[in-house]
Amino acid sequence: MLTVATANVNGIRAAVRRGMDAWIAHRTPDVLLLQEVRAPDALLREHFTGWHVAHAECATKGRSGVAVVSRLPIVAERTGLAAFGPDGEDEPAVDTGRWLEADLALPDGGTLTVVSAYLHSGSANPGQEHTMTAKYAHLDRVSARLAQLVEGGPALVAGDVNIAHREVDIANWKGNLKSAGFLPAERAYLDRWFDAGWTDLGRAHGGEGPGPYTWWTWRGQAFDNDKGWRIDYQLANPGLAERAVKVEVDRAPSYAQRWSDHAPLVASYDV
Repeated sequence: MLTVATANVNGIRAAVRRGMDAWIAHRTPDVLLLQEVRAPDALLREHFTGWHVAHAECATKGRSGVAVVSRLPIVAERTGLAAFGPDGEDEPAVDTGRWLEADLALPDGGTLTVVSAYLHSGSANPGQEHTMTAKYAHLDRVSARLAQLVEGGPALVAGDVNIAHREVDIANWKGNLKSAGFLPAERAYLDRWFDAGWTDLGRAHGGEGPGPYTWWTWRGQAFDNDKGWRIDYQLANPGLAERAVKVEVDRAPSYAQRWSDHAPLVASYDV
């Protein structure tokens, strides 16, 4: 069995201070897909000594950052989505540190492609329209790459997608109909990805909902009252989806035991 966990750590330094390492020791994942690392490459590699590490930093210091940390050897890695922009345009700086692919060597001699993805959050507030323009442009690049990865060998795209797909994926959906992360145009991207052959393992193994949620604001009683959003995903192509055995949200036992505002999404695969 191969255990893969995806987690938005909300800053690796802060996550470690709050207890991330104890969670790793207890859960013993084989592969960690991390988002919002927000740390220099040297610091990340030093912390995960003994692991195979691939890391894509953001061009802006202290922002974004995605990583693949694996017990399995990483035989190849690819950073960003520059090749999938319109007319060969370069990837904007705001998109850096958001997409990292790694090919992992499986014990049977095969290869598993994993992607750690941190998609734009955006804002629908007046005066913030440019953030949604950036989000949709990034989603178009993601869609183009997903159209390639859906075919062929086993592939997993996981991370903080910053979109709740359906009403059961957000506790207060009525109050967020005009909020970024739940706009119809955003949700339509997920519809297209799933129609094209990607499987939302969190929903496939988590029942019909509501929830289980993966993100709760630090503010107020959202966590205690389970008023969250399901915005972290493990998306499997047909070559991998049928190998998923168990998928769980590792929600902390209490607010005080949280090491991020996101909970890890953990899946076990029979590979």
